[in-house]
Amino acid sequence: MAFEKVKRSENYSEWYNNLVKNADMAEHADVKGCMVIKPYGYAIWEKMQAQLDKMFKKTGHVNAYFPLLIPKSFFEKEEKNAEGFAKECAVVTHYRLKVDENRKIVVDEDAKLEEELIIRPTSEAIIWNTYKGWIQSYRDLPILINQWANVMRWEMRTRLFLRTSEFLWQEGHTAHSTSDEAIAETKQMLDVYAEFAEKFLAVPVIRGVKTENERFAGAVETYCIEGLMQDGKALQMGTSHFLGQNFAKAFDVKFQSKEGKLEHVWATSWGVSTRLIGALIMAHSDDEGLVLPPSLAPIQVVIVPIYRSDEERQKVEAAAEQIKLKLEDLDLSVKFDNRDTYKPGYKFAEWELKGVPVRIAIGPRDIENGTVELARRDTKEKSVTSIDGIDLHIKNLLNEIQSAIYERAKLFRDQSIHTVNSWDEFKEVLETKGGFISAHWDGTGETEEKIKELTKATIRCIPLDNIEEEGKCVLTGNPSKQRVLFAKAY
Repeated sequence: MAFEKVKRSENYSEWYNNLVKNADMAEHADVKGCMVIKPYGYAIWEKMQAQLDKMFKKTGHVNAYFPLLIPKSFFEKEEKNAEGFAKECAVVTHYRLKVDENRKIVVDEDAKLEEELIIRPTSEAIIWNTYKGWIQSYRDLPILINQWANVMRWEMRTRLFLRTSEFLWQEGHTAHSTSDEAIAETKQMLDVYAEFAEKFLAVPVIRGVKTENERFAGAVETYCIEGLMQDGKALQMGTSHFLGQNFAKAFDVKFQSKEGKLEHVWATSWGVSTRLIGALIMAHSDDEGLVLPPSLAPIQVVIVPIYRSDEERQKVEAAAEQIKLKLEDLDLSVKFDNRDTYKPGYKFAEWELKGVPVRIAIGPRDIENGTVELARRDTKEKSVTSIDGIDLHIKNLLNEIQSAIYERAKLFRDQSIHTVNSWDEFKEVLETKGGFISAHWDGTGETEEKIKELTKATIRCIPLDNIEEEGKCVLTGNPSKQRVLFAKAY
């Protein structure tokens, strides 16, 4: 194909950008910081959305939709939340334009809003203002709502899927009668995200809790899943927040308990976004293009016919159509690429670039022999298999590929967790090896910020499965009771 290829090992950032463009997933929009998600990229998001939605509903959640615009006064009510997002907010000040005397479109100053509106960077404010009218008694609880939406966070430095001013996501917002119930919800949703990341994205993740400095603005506790990309940088792939009673107090959301007492509601919020598509690309892909786990691949199997004459074409296409029908009966997504405007070699390269997990090539000789050639995208291995029983064979092969992609990523992740005990060792490992660094930290925000300032490494999380271990902080030498995970991150 005519695309310029950049090697992953030589320039990871350029490799990523080229791959997103060449695989026809997304492109930069004419609106600064925003992106156009093209059909192939959006098809991956649709698969993610469908699976996550199924998992949310299995845990008792329902979908709703809340306004894009939030009155500034609502936004200001929870001070930490407002302060945390203030620099990223886009603000609507007028509700009309007009044509001036020079025939130019200008803002109509007579249409200035009495109160400015914030384009949602997140929806806690508008949702908790709404919940105030929904909740009076313990009988109204819990409320388990999820929203599929877009949000706006005015980013200075953007990268397709990973960080854009507007992005797509889901945000769950739940209300509970007790602290224990809300904390259980927070942890449950973290487990849902971790299961989705590992089972469907084939990305192994570390479950953890954020430090106070890295906590979501307005949260009492932020739980997260952290993945590791092939360049050794971490990626936060999902967060789940225990909000305590902060938003309930800010919006005066109370309920009458079973004992007849008036109490503030307990809250959670949680979300993942189109950033997961970036994770999918960076965790698995190679110099030839995307490597997609079958569970999220828009096309799981592509069939490429090979022929020289019209007579051969008719026979090959008839056989290919039969194979396609068999595979579709097993609920597999199949593309029969019978375009006569491109040669098989071009098609092979195109579908390899787009990460289709299995490619079938079939020609006249294959029909005579009752076989086809299969090519795996993940390992590039080719094999000849019988047409008889090919449907079950490929279904099993897709399961094998899904597992193999995950195991390869897990091996890389496990080999990229480095234990260090001194500041010199910390700096050396960070620069020469990357990955996660397991090190002691004295627990202060000042030390955390100093390490970030000196190395650009942040505390990604305090792992949930941590064990207590006496030690000394790698920077200050002060006492520490546990290790935390540092890394450079996206």
